[in-house]
Amino acid sequence: MSKLVTIYGGSGFVGRYIARRMAKEGWRVRVAVRRPNEAMYVKPYGVPGQVEPVLCNIRDDASVAAVMQGADAVVNCVGILNELGKNTFDAVQADGADRIARIAADQGVSTMVHVSAIGADQDSDSAYAQSKAAGETAVLTHMPEAVILRPSIIFGAEDQFFNRFAAMTRLSPVLPIAHADTKFQPVYVDDVAKAAVAALLGQAKPGVYELGGPEVKSFGALMQQMLEVIDRRRLVLSLPGPIAKLVALGFDVMQFVSFQLIENKMLTRDQLKNLEADNVVSDGAKGFDELGIRPVSLASVLPDYLWKFRPSGQYNELMDSARNLRNDL
Repeated sequence: MSKLVTIYGGSGFVGRYIARRMAKEGWRVRVAVRRPNEAMYVKPYGVPGQVEPVLCNIRDDASVAAVMQGADAVVNCVGILNELGKNTFDAVQADGADRIARIAADQGVSTMVHVSAIGADQDSDSAYAQSKAAGETAVLTHMPEAVILRPSIIFGAEDQFFNRFAAMTRLSPVLPIAHADTKFQPVYVDDVAKAAVAALLGQAKPGVYELGGPEVKSFGALMQQMLEVIDRRRLVLSLPGPIAKLVALGFDVMQFVSFQLIENKMLTRDQLKNLEADNVVSDGAKGFDELGIRPVSLASVLPDYLWKFRPSGQYNELMDSARNLRNDL
């Protein structure tokens, strides 16, 4: 019988790419999610019955253990950018990671991959970064042979970074951002999935790998590149620190007074703290080179999914050609 991997958060942005690649490797894939009925799109990744979404709440021991039964390997992709209800940073990214690793050790699972993030730091002012660091520590405590992946900002068709800012350009001539000088090393989501698969197949030594793409750019430069791809002229406005704090506070208050019915998907005070530090691969860190993976560039991928934000969508180049022809006449 083929091997089985349980992927916690396997229907999410990163998890679905790992699930697809593991299915291609011939593994059975158990996708552990809170709402299996909303994750049916993972089933066609393999032959009938090979990829199955299953119900799991990572805040509950019994739930985590049930979906891990019989697994040869586990992957933890669960993460949040904003706290809502019981899904706090500590509950999800620290305690959740601890629970998965502890139960994996109890069940004798031999292989674990944990997706964390560059910037994980127990001494950070950001609760997000602190919880990521706590999750890593817990995983290595229970599963010392685990592979931990720390990607920089991840881009791809379903990302919440370029898609969000590109959508904003439809509504405003100004694109406001905070900490425009902060540097990122964007990494393609499928390259992160390749790294996870390499670890699951035993092609990576245990330890921490920091994953960044081939380019390091400032937040502001990334927005300019995005604007070129979607063929829109917008003023990229770097918000002064005090103004950015007021904006983040306003969005957080809106979420609070609405009893979290209105989620802050724009900018939280904790995200603002994260933006104060560069998000790039550390000097001397293990990364794609050690995994034998050559990461792809932004320019080779962004047009594939941001075209929908162009003024004429998929017909943008055709419209430009027609305008040029009319001008020539």
